Amino acid sequence: MTTKIAFFDTKSYDKENFNKVNVGFGFEIIYYKERLGMNTVSLTQGVDVVCIFVNAECDARVIERMAQNGVKLIALRCAGFNNVDIKAAREHGIKVVRVPAYSPHAVAEYAVTLMLTLNRKVYRSVYRTREGNFKLNGLLGFDMYGKTVGLVGLGRIAKELAKILHGFGMNILAYDLYPDEAFARQYGVKMVTLDELYEGSDIISLHCPLTEETKFIINNESITKMKFGVMIINTGRGKLIKTEDLIDGLRTHQISAAGLDVYEEEANYFYEDRSDKMIDDDKLALLLMMPNVIVTSHQAFFTREATHNIAVTTLQNIKDFIEGKELPNEVK
Repeated sequence: MTTKIAFFDTKSYDKENFNKVNVGFGFEIIYYKERLGMNTVSLTQGVDVVCIFVNAECDARVIERMAQNGVKLIALRCAGFNNVDIKAAREHGIKVVRVPAYSPHAVAEYAVTLMLTLNRKVYRSVYRTREGNFKLNGLLGFDMYGKTVGLVGLGRIAKELAKILHGFGMNILAYDLYPDEAFARQYGVKMVTLDELYEGSDIISLHCPLTEETKFIINNESITKMKFGVMIINTGRGKLIKTEDLIDGLRTHQISAAGLDVYEEEANYFYEDRSDKMIDDDKLALLLMMPNVIVTSHQAFFTREATHNIAVTTLQNIKDFIEGKELPNEVK
């Protein structure tokens, strides 16, 4: 029998990529625009696999209903799995797989894009010149060369970012629970404590997973430990930063700039066109108004190469599961 897969939170590019790759797999894919949650879990009736993205609601109640509906596998088409109750899935005999490394280059390059754009005020300059204003007032940046960047987490993405910034001639600090000392030596990365990273960094970039331990790792307490005028970059997960504390830091100029590709409460906004509606999230609305803040719509991963790799790995994960093979990308 053909394996049935229910895709949730599907966009046109998802459909295009997965249909193209699925030619080599032959699965029956049912696409839904809606996100998975209690109000849509009924759509999982009669399917073998559920494929979800970053903002799905996959808590214990949803998982229990999916188990009752006969779902055997949750396939995440992303790296993070903080939105899935792994314990509940295990209790109901549902395995969970993910895509741990679709393109670390894509996210690392995007983090650099945010750094350079904020530093050199490119977005402000573009708005000005389109209106015929060619003044340089307010556009002063700094040389990246010789400055210190702090990487919170030194996984695949952060390692690619370290390579790029090493080429810029930057000093690199990193904090990781399981440091790769050989890599650190090769690229001149100094492994430090979190407090040392806060105190010594001109730019801080977040690359750790969202867990109970890292939730709101950027907060009032940690911000006060940072160098005055620090720039913060987040291409990881929105809840690594407590938004109201970030705003306070921006108001006092303790934080000079913030580049956010993710947001604490992004699920109601990101990946949707809200241009004809009021933004009723006061914190998000304030961030969007700030001249030293860039908010983008969780797009760091969004390259041709990455979206292709996501499709290939996701469908291969499903194929391995169906064939009873070992699952190298299982979340345990």
